Amino acid sequence: MRKFEFADAGRAIGQESIMLDAFERAVEAASPANCLGIERASLLSGDALVLGAGKAAAAMAVAFNAAAEGGVRGLVVTRYGHGLKAGESAGAIEVLEAGHPDPDAASHAAAQRMLALARSIRPGETLWFLVSGGGSALLALPLPGVTLDDKRRAAECLMHAGADIREINVVRRHLSAIKGGRLAAAAHPTPVHTLAISDVPGDRLADIASGPTIPDPSSQAEALAILEHYGCPVAATVRAALANPANESPKPGDIAFAADRAEVIADAGTALDAAQSWLQRQGFEVVRLGDDLDAHARALGESHGQLALDAAAQGGRRAFLSGGETRVVVCRPGARGGRNLEYLSALALTLRGRAGVYALAADTDGIDGNGDHAGGIVMPDLLARAQAQGLALEAALAVNSTYDYFDQCKLLLKTGPTRTNVNDFRLILVDSTVQE
Repeated sequence: MRKFEFADAGRAIGQESIMLDAFERAVEAASPANCLGIERASLLSGDALVLGAGKAAAAMAVAFNAAAEGGVRGLVVTRYGHGLKAGESAGAIEVLEAGHPDPDAASHAAAQRMLALARSIRPGETLWFLVSGGGSALLALPLPGVTLDDKRRAAECLMHAGADIREINVVRRHLSAIKGGRLAAAAHPTPVHTLAISDVPGDRLADIASGPTIPDPSSQAEALAILEHYGCPVAATVRAALANPANESPKPGDIAFAADRAEVIADAGTALDAAQSWLQRQGFEVVRLGDDLDAHARALGESHGQLALDAAAQGGRRAFLSGGETRVVVCRPGARGGRNLEYLSALALTLRGRAGVYALAADTDGIDGNGDHAGGIVMPDLLARAQAQGLALEAALAVNSTYDYFDQCKLLLKTGPTRTNVNDFRLILVDSTVQE
């Protein structure tokens, strides 16, 4: 039985089924059970204090606890609904849930507890930090003088303005008392070992959950410049915090971090590799377009749509794979959509129902934007379906209301929380052998 279905599941045959199977294999490959499993047991000997944050944190804690050979205790925080499943155990690693994408009181409390645990590590224990995308919101501990609302408003403004995740995380690191290497600094001189599931283009460790255990290569001046570049209001408390040299984060080369270790154990490439292997077994020539694409969603959709049209004109069976994290400029706050649906909308408008071209785009964590969906599917009859119901995709896209459009066309992809996060998965199938 397939785990993931879209609303028109009865039509999941042929190319639609192939795309769903490819996505499922991609997500499974990046799951903590596969990338942090018993094969790593040799790394996990001795007593351990385990801390962690992100959408994959609960599943990572379960996998770590199963693989560890010594005594394990700790605390991880994940998004509401992404915690332990029935029958699972993380042993003495406590699993908390908190707000995402908007941090809340639970995010603040979790960060306070985590910082206190790092400072009180016991003799003989090793500190392990399990991190994945989503940790920035889930660990929210502002610098003294900065409020949680100050941080929330700054991050929200940047997201709506189309800033990329690296820019957003530069600001987050410089307004935080736990990010940008500060969590590791609290535990030193005990060495810190970080295992990361990356959701950021380029897999830079300082950007994954804003790098609580990683020295920060950016500066306070850069953080302020980013806010000003995107026209975000800068509260007096924020400006004061960014002007205070005492608030600057630890930097690469700091000798205190010399014994620390960090490793990316899964990323977008992990997911795309699994999908590529599956697609090749189905007889498709696979073209990788990159696993770190971070363009605006609409522009990338248009570009990939033209690529698919060119391939369709040549004939054959070809699959285009890509990953990364696109950006969206929000013109109507509160509208339901997401970057994957915006990408698919622009793609569909470029394809104009071209026969033999199918596409799937979804976030591997199971959540695209602010809806209950992971993403969606484009089939050649998408525009025709909508027109029959009096719907216009151009109008929906103009106001970021793509969720309702795909919902009414029964082409939303819903997975529920996957408890991993290597960001967006995009697949376009071009198959001239399909009989429409």
